[in-house]
Amino acid sequence: MGGAAAQQTPQQQTSGAAPGAADNPAASTPETTPPAPEARKIGHPGLLVTETDLQRIRDKLAASAQPWVGGWGMLLNGGRANLDTRPFPLATVIRGVDGQNFGVMIVDMQRALHLALRWKITNDENYAKKSVEFLNAWSSTLTKLDGNSNVFLASGLYGFQWANAAELMRTYSGWAKEDLTRFQDMLLKVFYPLCHDFLVNHNGTETRKVTHYWANWDLCNICSVYAIGVFCDRPDLTAEAISYYKTGRGNGAGANNVYYVHPGYLGQWQESHRDQGHSTLGISLAGALCEMAWNQGEDLYGYWNNRLLAGAEYVAKTNLADASGNALFTMPFAPYTGVFGTGTQAAGTGSLRPCWELIYNHYVNRKGLSAPWTKAVVDKVRPERADGGDQPGLGTLLYARDPVPAAKPSGLSALLNDGKVQLSWWGSAGASHYLVQRAASPDGLFTTLSTVTDPRTYTDAPAQGTWYYRIDAVTDTGQLAGADTLRVAVPGELWLHLPLNGDANDASGHGLHAQLKGGTSWGEGRAGGSALQLDGRSGHVALPDGAVSALGNFTIAVWVYWDATAVNTRIFDFGSNDVAYMSLIPRDGKDQLRFSASRNQFWNEESVTAGLLPTGRWVHVAFTLSGTVGTLYMDGAQVATGNGIWINPFQLGRTTQTWLGRSQYGGDPFFKGRMQDFRIYGGAQDAAFIANLAR
Repeated sequence: MGGAAAQQTPQQQTSGAAPGAADNPAASTPETTPPAPEARKIGHPGLLVTETDLQRIRDKLAASAQPWVGGWGMLLNGGRANLDTRPFPLATVIRGVDGQNFGVMIVDMQRALHLALRWKITNDENYAKKSVEFLNAWSSTLTKLDGNSNVFLASGLYGFQWANAAELMRTYSGWAKEDLTRFQDMLLKVFYPLCHDFLVNHNGTETRKVTHYWANWDLCNICSVYAIGVFCDRPDLTAEAISYYKTGRGNGAGANNVYYVHPGYLGQWQESHRDQGHSTLGISLAGALCEMAWNQGEDLYGYWNNRLLAGAEYVAKTNLADASGNALFTMPFAPYTGVFGTGTQAAGTGSLRPCWELIYNHYVNRKGLSAPWTKAVVDKVRPERADGGDQPGLGTLLYARDPVPAAKPSGLSALLNDGKVQLSWWGSAGASHYLVQRAASPDGLFTTLSTVTDPRTYTDAPAQGTWYYRIDAVTDTGQLAGADTLRVAVPGELWLHLPLNGDANDASGHGLHAQLKGGTSWGEGRAGGSALQLDGRSGHVALPDGAVSALGNFTIAVWVYWDATAVNTRIFDFGSNDVAYMSLIPRDGKDQLRFSASRNQFWNEESVTAGLLPTGRWVHVAFTLSGTVGTLYMDGAQVATGNGIWINPFQLGRTTQTWLGRSQYGGDPFFKGRMQDFRIYGGAQDAAFIANLAR
């Protein structure tokens, strides 16, 4: 469940051993905006299919090898790689209103792509000439995309696929330079402006309802921007797409399209409660983006501990059904409340969109990881057909590859919950089972606690103390020792301590030193000495990025002296933007002390509230999360408790706006007053412990 405290040391976090250590969305404010991605030299052909891929396909077909022969049959039998056809270009393509005609473009777009593939694989120039005929007809005719909000689906879904077709043809000497340039102009002038506008403005919903649009809307436009950037030799566009995937606020960004990660790294997809057709569309688009970026030297597949694989495994398992169409599994589900209501379970099953070969062959056959649920769907759909227009498909032909040796178990996380340690990890391709091991020292001796097959998770109940965990895989070729060894203190430990009596250094020994920002100074302390003074205008404290990213169950405690009863100021606010965060508000709009957590903007704030925080005196404030139960304390006494807090720091990842005294929302006031003795503990401390802190 959501409540747990990952007990990796900060040093282990920065080494990449824990999922919380990976990148997470960055802020839009100047002081935290990440540097622009380094411009890379663009390689061609370098979108969904490279020359290396094409040579592999040629070699496998020459050897009559399966599953490539079956995949080739899907291309030929699809009827869109034939020479006896001609293009039907339109000046205006319309989607979403009366008179829509976008289906005409889908057919011609797919013909251009399939003909290009047939030329590349067979070397028969007739197919190259025919593909160019389609590309030239459309680039000399199309001037506008039109319709209702669906025009943004057209700009994303079709701009991305047109660019892929053209990218394959750019090496054809028979495509005149001026014609290639005209096609680039069409993409840059007709498609890209709409894609860019959607990612910046979200059809007018950016400021207050950025999560109004489902993940697939963002993802198709990110794919289009990236693909256009490669084909048009525009590294600024590829950087724009990557930046949005890593730092964007919309549901398609990598941190948001996987809404919640369950034990065993099952990543609940943002549209899972909507339907499976759109969920699988999101997986296909995210996979396409990652493959295109991979072919340009950027590993988005590995972003935030293989976050896409977590989402793919969840969606794949959801869509495994019996012969009668009934779901084979009941999926874990974290409640999702958004613009369109509340979802409480995964909706539907049995969607077999042809999008799984790409995911499977990267993580399993290219990286040596295990993806059992993705493999189960691949086994059902192989060889993959072409898609109906939302994405290319044909994954068996294009992406099937021979496997690399199995990788070691990796990505281990350890979460504390009620004194128990919950482990999750990524498995090894071909492993028959895993050995969960524990030791009292990082050097061993490790004792095997249990044998696990799937899901790749285990909950241990050790005695109090400090323990070390490792996962080994058992394969046909022997035992693979896990890549990670994690330290866990049971029942918890001091994670971060800022005395705030003259500096912002961490006294816990973990080296998580903070920085004073804006209007900060030193005022009179609670019992002599000095305390942090915040001016209510710009003063705040910035904790290190990712300082709390490995925590699940936790305790936060601080002494505060509040000068002004401003509404929606913050004692703390940990997040990366105004979509995903957790905060403590001394006075909300209902005049209450309020802890809130969200992974979906203000639409889904899970909260615990109590009476208004007093002003004009020192008050000790604390909050604990145990499982999904949150508890508020003032002056050592419990004042409120509530169940249903699913979001913890582990689910927020590597926060980049981890603040005391400042809100994620730019319009909210800064805290005015003093703070002293700020503490974060791994694990939920009990009432007696909190009372002792408040003395």
